[in-house]
Amino acid sequence: MLDQYVRLLKNGEIVAFPTETVYGLGADAWNAEAIRKVFAQKGRPADNPLIVHINAISMAHRFARKIPDEAQTLMEHFWPGPLTLILQKEPTVLDLITAGMPTVALRYPRNPLAQRLIAKAGPLVAPSANSSGRPSPTRPKHIYDDFGPNFPVIDGGSTDIGLESTVLDVTSSPYKVYRPGKVSRSEIHQIINTKVTMASPQQGASKSPGTKYTHYTPDAKVRWLKEKEKPLNPKTLYLLHSFSPADNFHHIIHYAGDYNQMARELYDRFRQADYDGYQTVAVEPFPPEQVNPMIPALKNRINKAIGR
Repeated sequence: MLDQYVRLLKNGEIVAFPTETVYGLGADAWNAEAIRKVFAQKGRPADNPLIVHINAISMAHRFARKIPDEAQTLMEHFWPGPLTLILQKEPTVLDLITAGMPTVALRYPRNPLAQRLIAKAGPLVAPSANSSGRPSPTRPKHIYDDFGPNFPVIDGGSTDIGLESTVLDVTSSPYKVYRPGKVSRSEIHQIINTKVTMASPQQGASKSPGTKYTHYTPDAKVRWLKEKEKPLNPKTLYLLHSFSPADNFHHIIHYAGDYNQMARELYDRFRQADYDGYQTVAVEPFPPEQVNPMIPALKNRINKAIGR
């Protein structure tokens, strides 16, 4: 199944493939021309660094010059999985990947198709497989919508998590989370017993992939549901989690406190709003972050879609 896509990658072409978070737009991490195709395909600014996807902890040493003991512990605990680590880069890592910075972002995805692809094709850069600014793709249809029906996509069905990986900078103390994801700050702290802070948007703007620009935005306007506002406007798609109207309506999606499902479906709902002609997506504000580890990631992506 993968051989045709491996050939494309080894020939300097780009291929979309599934991870457990979202679909990635893969290219050979050692091929500068292929990486330029990724930027061109997405319309991604060159100052937005990329994540290198690997399929073994040992492979990290090919890209990272220095791996702190705590980072090694995190790799052993969370890899393969939805955690990206920012590390000091080896001089051989292409500046195209790192936007000219001395750091590189690495991730070992959990998805079996991604692992097999990397085993055959080698390490891959893989930003989300969508046009820059659009909602990230969680199933092949989203990629075809952005790039056309003939774009090479390895079909792995819908992704398990639906939001991009947590990005953690371990190059300076305290360690900083630049992008929240499935792996929470508290989980990281519990494993390494080291202070971990949440970086401000300004701190992560250059160093971390996927934090510098507006992202995840459908054509419909995304906003937070106002206090005491009732979900009555049929031109608005409502995403609720704590209460359900007495009657069933097509324009009201209720998650009944299942934040993992809400995360898994968020980008698909954003795209649904455009498919179905909704003018607005209104999201019910969340309870305190301690209620569920997915809440910080959901808030981050929704605020990004709003333009904050």
